[in-house]
Amino acid sequence: MTRIASLSAILAAAALLSACVFAPPVTTSTDTNAVTKMGEQALATCGAGNVKEVSAKSFSCK
Repeated sequence: MTRIASLSAILAAAALLSACVFAPPVTTSTDTNAVTKMGEQALATCGAGNVKEVSAKSFSCK
């Protein structure tokens, strides 16, 4: 009986550790457009040469 319990525990641990992670699909065209628009906004706000970082949702100035 202890072998069955041990085997069940090992199989359960293996199943939990090998679970799949589902991520939403990446839409590069939408992200590219969003980054481009945010980059234009960053240049207008920060000025040329003063943009530190730009992402699809935000930007930061130096």
